[in-house]
Amino acid sequence: MNPGTPSPHHLQTPAGKLRGRAIGLPLLGTPGALNALTDVAGVEVGHRTLVRGSGPLIVGEGPVRTGVTAIHPRGRENPGRPVFAGVHSMNGNGEMTGFVWIEEAGRTELPIVLTNTHSVGLARDAVVKWMVKTKARRMSPWMLPVAAETYDGYLSDIDGFHVTDEDVFQALEDARGGPLEEGSVGGGTGMVCYEWKGGIGTSSRLVSLGQTPGVVGALVQANFGRREQCHIAGLPIGRWLKAGAPGLPEQGSIIVVIGTDVPLMPHQLRRVAKRAALGVGRSGAIAGHGSGDIFLAFSTGNPDFFAEGAEPRPCLAVPDDALNPVFEAVIQSVDEAILNALVANADMTGRDDRTIQAMPQEPVSRWCRALAAGEVSPPATK
Repeated sequence: MNPGTPSPHHLQTPAGKLRGRAIGLPLLGTPGALNALTDVAGVEVGHRTLVRGSGPLIVGEGPVRTGVTAIHPRGRENPGRPVFAGVHSMNGNGEMTGFVWIEEAGRTELPIVLTNTHSVGLARDAVVKWMVKTKARRMSPWMLPVAAETYDGYLSDIDGFHVTDEDVFQALEDARGGPLEEGSVGGGTGMVCYEWKGGIGTSSRLVSLGQTPGVVGALVQANFGRREQCHIAGLPIGRWLKAGAPGLPEQGSIIVVIGTDVPLMPHQLRRVAKRAALGVGRSGAIAGHGSGDIFLAFSTGNPDFFAEGAEPRPCLAVPDDALNPVFEAVIQSVDEAILNALVANADMTGRDDRTIQAMPQEPVSRWCRALAAGEVSPPATK
């Protein structure tokens, strides 16, 4: 592949869905080979997607449009091996279990799972059961896994509790490295973003810290925003495409998981997690009152720090005043991950025959390519 030539993984998901770069979105920064969270060596991600039934809502029966996404920071073979971590809540109308322990200790030890609001407790407990079931080695006799959620009740029978332990197990066991599927998959199956079909999106950026290369990756579960708020590359796309918006209230959420191989300390990862807010805001989010905007950042650096024993041991870290390239990479990768969730999607009909349309690719592509050529001619805004 020639320098400057995009990887095929930058343009399409494994299922052949187009990503933001394929339709000409003008995106800053240099992505990794996969343009995904899994560009961070060792990170593995799995999805379990549940789509069943149609027609009127019958609680307990469906329709079902939900699922689970699982992230192993150090891979499936090391599910209990800790990583340094930091968290930030931009707006707290949401849930991320394990948040307090990360704030206290600056680390997390277990797989991270994303699902719907009413299944977050089950998902948290299922991670513990999976660890026990698989006899996975862990550093502590107790477990405080991270499970996070966004609300998919507009399209799915969220009160029907359709996510099971086995669904969580499957997501954990199916996790792999390599290119990732996006859009209406896993925990993002029933999500809505800017009143278009939302869900799972991912992206990454390469960074240089002196002579040392690194990578920053992001994965989002995007379920927020009103149509008129949406901007892409500064263009008011949502206002230009407002016709036909379902008129939903601003009560969605977004979970962002950031991973990096750059060796960072817990206080630095808290700072990194905060920068996710700027990435979310680039496309127009306001973190509304009813929104759960919760972010987690982890580093796979310093694996030997977590060896057993009480003896002091060295720990590698980037100087605080050298973090700007990491901050910029976070903002760019989170922004692109959200846009990938919108682009790599399709219309979905769910409970009570409600239909959420995917963001139309053709006009967005046309306007963005015109912007890149200096020829933007926006339509009249009503």
